[in-house]
Amino acid sequence: MKSNSKVKFETKCVHSGISEYEYGPVVPPIYQTSTFKFESAEHGASLFAGEKKGYIYTRMLNPTIQAMEDAIAELEGGYKALGCGSGMAAVHTVFASLTQSGDHVVCSTAVYGPTTTLLNTIMKKYGVETTFVDTSNLSEVKRAIKPNTKVIYVETPGNPTLSISNLEEISKLAKQQNAKLVVDNTFMSPALQNPMAFGADIVLHSLTKFLNGHADVVGGIVVVKDEETYQHFRKTLNQLGGVIDPFNSFLVHRGIKTLSLRMQRHCENAQIIAEWLEKHPLVKSISFPGLKSHPQYELGLKQHKGAGGMITVELAGGLEAGRIMMNSVKLFQLAVSLGGVESLVQHPASMTHFSMGKEARLAGGITDGLVRISVGIENVNDLISDLESTLREVEKAKLR
Repeated sequence: MKSNSKVKFETKCVHSGISEYEYGPVVPPIYQTSTFKFESAEHGASLFAGEKKGYIYTRMLNPTIQAMEDAIAELEGGYKALGCGSGMAAVHTVFASLTQSGDHVVCSTAVYGPTTTLLNTIMKKYGVETTFVDTSNLSEVKRAIKPNTKVIYVETPGNPTLSISNLEEISKLAKQQNAKLVVDNTFMSPALQNPMAFGADIVLHSLTKFLNGHADVVGGIVVVKDEETYQHFRKTLNQLGGVIDPFNSFLVHRGIKTLSLRMQRHCENAQIIAEWLEKHPLVKSISFPGLKSHPQYELGLKQHKGAGGMITVELAGGLEAGRIMMNSVKLFQLAVSLGGVESLVQHPASMTHFSMGKEARLAGGITDGLVRISVGIENVNDLISDLESTLREVEKAKLR
């Protein structure tokens, strides 16, 4: 579908990325091929020279992958997108494209654990320095910026604390420094937040999460604003080789068709569950953007179109209470990842954020007792019933 600003988001979810195909299919075909035949030697040479548009080799571009990329670029309000083999392949592509030895990065402390690890190991080894700050605090962001800062990398809401960073104000700081503002929008999806509308230069997602929505794909995406940036990133991705494959691209594109509907249910369920948990005597603290008790609640109202499906809680009784909770759930499944139709629960300190190290975790507000909940699309009363019986098991342990 050609970009049309008058078409509503729900319609874009269904029709974006769709072109005309041979035989008239309404769904893009899966071009499960590694290479493409040239019409002639001259045609092949013109493709490699960039004189003609077309397909050469799936690592470089593929019609099925491109359809998915175009769909997400349109949903995010970007120019083009690049499909990657995982969310971390997307993160690596961003830093490999934007930084070189001697450069500096400012990054959220509340960020996906392996992103922190990548910056502290691989990128550090190649001479890229990183300062981690609470990006929900603008003063900290401003103090962290150095003359050689090239990237300000923000995950908002933060993983897993759900702290919210002011993208519009941070984008101003980035522009003053001539740095790029990169936003990991995985927790919100383009259904609930469009960082480019607030000044972000680059947006990335783990496709594995809400965009695909069915826990059967590993992938990532990078959305850019202009042709020059796109060509630079495409060359980097082609050299790194961390591209997504046609079949997973097909699954993601299919998942996007129900994104708007799924996010509506995620938001509705999470709001009800968060309000219920906030009143529960065993809940020591809770973070959810839709609660008025959230420190950045008002900012969330301006920046988001919904509060999302992620909740973090700390129970009275700390780590042991969380362990009992995770071992007692029935409908909620004990598994990492998030954003699928099924509800999940996990322990960041020992699972998704373990590689960060304890000092970095605590700096990001990730305590040992924190439990992260990804609320699915099941019947909300069934989910609350499961949590209720689970918390009764915690109560029996008399940990308080």
